[in-house]
Amino acid sequence: MASERTIFAPATARGRAGVAIVRVSGPMAGPALERLSGRRPPPRAARFAALADPVTGEAIDQALTLWFPGPASFTGEDVAEFHVHGGPAVVAAMLAALGRLEDCRLAEAGEFSRRAFLNDKLDLTQVEGLGDLIEAETAAQRRQALGQMAGGFTRIAEGWARQLTRTLAHVEAAIDFPDEDLPDDLLGPARIVAETLEYEIRARLADGRRGEILRDGLSVALIGPPNSGKSSLMNALAGRDAAIVSAQAGTTRDVIEVHLDLGGYPVILADTAGIREGADPIEAEGIRRARARAAAADLKLLILDAGAPESLEGFATLRDDASVLVWNKADQAAPPADGLAVSAASGQGLGALVDVLAARAAAMLGGDAPIVTRERHRVALEQCAASLARAVAGADPALVAEDLRLAVRALGRITGRVDVEDLLDVIFRDFCIGK
Repeated sequence: MASERTIFAPATARGRAGVAIVRVSGPMAGPALERLSGRRPPPRAARFAALADPVTGEAIDQALTLWFPGPASFTGEDVAEFHVHGGPAVVAAMLAALGRLEDCRLAEAGEFSRRAFLNDKLDLTQVEGLGDLIEAETAAQRRQALGQMAGGFTRIAEGWARQLTRTLAHVEAAIDFPDEDLPDDLLGPARIVAETLEYEIRARLADGRRGEILRDGLSVALIGPPNSGKSSLMNALAGRDAAIVSAQAGTTRDVIEVHLDLGGYPVILADTAGIREGADPIEAEGIRRARARAAAADLKLLILDAGAPESLEGFATLRDDASVLVWNKADQAAPPADGLAVSAASGQGLGALVDVLAARAAAMLGGDAPIVTRERHRVALEQCAASLARAVAGADPALVAEDLRLAVRALGRITGRVDVEDLLDVIFRDFCIGK
């Protein structure tokens, strides 16, 4: 599915670097190599070359060139790469020279990956995995993205789709070819397959949304009364002044976030307004947001002043399995035995708090790699499971077939591959109809 226009773009980040890569994909990739470097190197072999603008003749750089003839390339098209020195002027000159070539244009965002998908080099889940790998900030995120980019979810979804396609083909055959010599009861086995797959899919969905949380980060809300040291504690954990610290109560009015890597897991700390009664309208809005953030958080740190143990009474309703009680300012007063004793000012107990957070993150996000990493995956699987449930309960073969067809299409939307020819292939292969 080759595109008519050839695209080019930097494949490395902007800024100064030792090396920058400029990638070209499309029919003009080979001619572009020849016109800028004077020759086309052997496939997948780096060659040193002097680069010059083919229109002006001006020297651009001395670089390495690579040639990947399609379809054995990332996009499935002819691809060329120029590994030039990473100065902004060099990259700009390269882009300008390529832009002067006929039928070449600057690529749009994500267009190389889009062409890889259109040319069946990657499916949608693999494209998403590639994007997540580029954005990964922690080891756990990297592992999850790498597994998805390698096709882990694809193999599972396509395995389900193959079973359903075969089952649907059998039901369709019984409907469309009643005079053929087919088994008497094809609906019973179809229901068994549908029920089994529904169970497997619902089991995958019952993962506590680990994939989405790992991809986006474990949300941790810092909750407590004013002047309990929430902002100071967040700054201490972040290692920088992310939040304003003041002795005046009610300083924090909005939610402030910092991103941390704890034990390889992504954690988003959210400092919130101190919760109290009798606040002014602006502070009251901050308190409303604090309560909403606490309700939505994956984990809550209930931060209280070690010198005011009675304050716990007003926050008892916020204590649950998703909360950790932290007594701050432990260097100024002896805290109760219940909870963690820390001091944002002296650093006392911070290591233990980090260990607890890392252990909680590992418990919530560890284990076998989840296959569902995006909301669209979850929605498609839920739609598939619902269709299978209807097929199991159905009595009319035509309606059962329609529900099986909807289930197959829901799975196809996950990978981006929905092909009715697969159904025809199974019908004729399994039953030899029309032979």
